[in-house]
Amino acid sequence: MAAAVPILQGYNLAVLSAMSESNPTSNEATTAETVPIRPTPLAEFLLQKTPALELRPHQGFLTPSCFDEADQEAGTALHSAAAFDLGWLARIAVTGKDRTRWLAGMTSNAVQTLAEGCGNYNFVLNAQGRIQGDLYAFRDQDRLVLETSAAQIDRLTQHFDHFIIMDDVDLKTLGDLTALGIAGPTAAGVLEKLGFGPAQLNLLEQRQWVWNEIPLTIVHAYSVLVPRFELWFAAKHVAAVWAALVENGARPCGLDAAETLRIVEGIPAYGTDILDKHLAQETSQTRALSFSKGCYLGQEIVERIRSRANIHRALRAFALDGSTPPTGAELHSGGKAAGGLTSVAVLTLNGSTRKFALGMLRMDALGAGSILEYDGGTAIALEKPPEIAGD
Repeated sequence: MAAAVPILQGYNLAVLSAMSESNPTSNEATTAETVPIRPTPLAEFLLQKTPALELRPHQGFLTPSCFDEADQEAGTALHSAAAFDLGWLARIAVTGKDRTRWLAGMTSNAVQTLAEGCGNYNFVLNAQGRIQGDLYAFRDQDRLVLETSAAQIDRLTQHFDHFIIMDDVDLKTLGDLTALGIAGPTAAGVLEKLGFGPAQLNLLEQRQWVWNEIPLTIVHAYSVLVPRFELWFAAKHVAAVWAALVENGARPCGLDAAETLRIVEGIPAYGTDILDKHLAQETSQTRALSFSKGCYLGQEIVERIRSRANIHRALRAFALDGSTPPTGAELHSGGKAAGGLTSVAVLTLNGSTRKFALGMLRMDALGAGSILEYDGGTAIALEKPPEIAGD
């Protein structure tokens, strides 16, 4: 299971509604002190059928923690097809005749050269090069669509609004939408049974589709170990789309399994592994950067780091040997502080248990043969994703 977080069990809709009314800030980003109240559209539907469903706070929403056994669900995502809730994600439509030029000046990747239907990963930086948020940008006919976690929406839109001066640009959060995900080696086969051929989609490409008179946007999402797809649609259709995925071979999986998959794949999450104090190159996410796109906010710092090649810390994926450490556990090298773990996951497959983590590491601790230690075990920085399929 990934990092320990509060679990809400047995909450029905009436209780959730009453709690929400007494706590108007309940949809703020998840922290240990602030537990969000509003369930995702999928969680709200499932609570009607299973009032005892365990919910977990995540990115400003409540989402199913697990449906059966989290270890088994994680294995499903790696070996077959897992269906999971993405109702904690959100989308922003960017319109207006200046939208492309303006957005190119606000994001770290080359959004101006995207072909229709295609997307890329971006950081949003301030003038000091610090990361204010992350998002995926897609070109969609007469608009650009930004996808990020719901917990980032207010902060990003406030940041963006500050830089819309004389530009013909309009930002609109698409609040009527929700999303479901499907991941695993047989995920494409599930979608094919529904009549959609995902082989048509390249990585980070989306396409409009209609299934049973329900308009859908299908996204071939970023992944490392197994194929991953997103389905975006009006929230009122969540029951029908969820049932279709499950009835055609996808196993319901909760956030615990989804987080385990994310950590095993080495994909960082903003607000957990990436913070607003970090610089772009410290994240090791070069897929978020273009060095030929032209000027954008924070570019001077990014270019200075590239030309001088001098960062002092970097995000790394780790394989752990020993006890399961808590998130925030310190790493040491030669008795000296070397960094800390930001996400931890335990993966059990075929009776074998392995532990993985993400964390920030001092660059001078990455020397050949260096041994990283934490209280209860050792950590090995991975140079590539772990071998999982053959387990």
